[in-house]
Amino acid sequence: MPACRGRRFLVAEKLADQPRSTAEKLADQPRSTAEIAEFRFTEEQAELRKAVRKFSSENFDEPAVRRLMESDPPFDPKAWTRLGTELGVLGLSVPEADGGVGGTLVDQAIAVEELGAALACGPLFGTVYLAIPALVAASAGTVRDELLAELVEGRRTAAFAVPDRAGALDASAIGVTASGSTDAWTLTGTVDRIVDAGAADELLVAATGPDGVGLYAVDSAGSGVGRTPLLTVDQTRPQAGVTLSDAPARLVAGPDEAERVITHALQVGSALLAVEQVGAAQHMLDVAVQYAKDRLQFGRPIGSFQAVKHRLADMMVDLEHARSTAYHAVWALADGSDDPALATSIAQATSSAAFSRVATDAIQTLGGIGFTWEHQAHLYFKRATTDAALLGSAEQHRSRVAEMVLDNAAVEKPPRVADGT
Repeated sequence: MPACRGRRFLVAEKLADQPRSTAEKLADQPRSTAEIAEFRFTEEQAELRKAVRKFSSENFDEPAVRRLMESDPPFDPKAWTRLGTELGVLGLSVPEADGGVGGTLVDQAIAVEELGAALACGPLFGTVYLAIPALVAASAGTVRDELLAELVEGRRTAAFAVPDRAGALDASAIGVTASGSTDAWTLTGTVDRIVDAGAADELLVAATGPDGVGLYAVDSAGSGVGRTPLLTVDQTRPQAGVTLSDAPARLVAGPDEAERVITHALQVGSALLAVEQVGAAQHMLDVAVQYAKDRLQFGRPIGSFQAVKHRLADMMVDLEHARSTAYHAVWALADGSDDPALATSIAQATSSAAFSRVATDAIQTLGGIGFTWEHQAHLYFKRATTDAALLGSAEQHRSRVAEMVLDNAAVEKPPRVADGT
């Protein structure tokens, strides 16, 4: 037995012989593994993962992604509808009463991870990550119910035109005003850089009305709606600027609940975006590892060289750290086990940084071929760059975590330190 391993067991035996409270204070951990909360995916969730992975391989392989990202619209409407009707992926976490599958947010995250690994082209960010969670959180009503059913079944798509700061509503940045009353509302103003807005059928817009901020649905093909496509780094995730001029709108959530609805949507969106980043980073790690096994240099696979092995090991550590924080955020939202604002910010800060590092180091491992247009690595690198700026950068989320945890922290008692006595 190695010396360090032996010392570890000796310490554990000594702690076990001490009174329960003392041992727990010194070890700062549960007394037995039975007391440790452990999250495991169910067999049904494993089958869901296989089904989405198979669908992605058939519809979102690399040639398909390259073709779709240059098409108009930049996704396959038939494949999108199949995601909603055949697989039920678009409404996995939507209650059955609202036309969804009635699963959990964990189920939704599993599907998103696999779609992220394939760089699936489609309005996932606007529709699944943000619009559907907002509608689920809103009170039942004709507008909400009809729109939610159409989005879940893939008959329509949506974009979320709400300004945020590090994944939280930024009411001071809302540049749209609402006028009217009851069922006759019109919106005027502009919203910049909205993901999926160019091809979305519906726009969920935050606007300031007579009584405060509300969330409104706008038909993108209606009068008074102008959309300007933007040149983006990531062609698989298009963005557009939106201009509204007395555009007809329907109220989804009034001032009494709009902030709660939008906050919930942004938190779910942040968690799902983190999971997507984990899926894409896992794919790039797999590509780099396989290349390190196949590429020979000096008669040996380059993966046998220490520098390459260390880089791949660091990539895996970053990825697993991101995976833990991303699914922790999903579980926190699903069962209320933790503060969702804190959990989602930690997940975004970790996952954005991890995906960016993995994408960069994968290119370094691939060498010259990783810099070519013909290789898929640049597609993932661009997605990592774009995702790192959506719903707040890693730096913004770290600052937000510091504000929530450190700025108002109070030390109730000094930490106990094991002094050997």
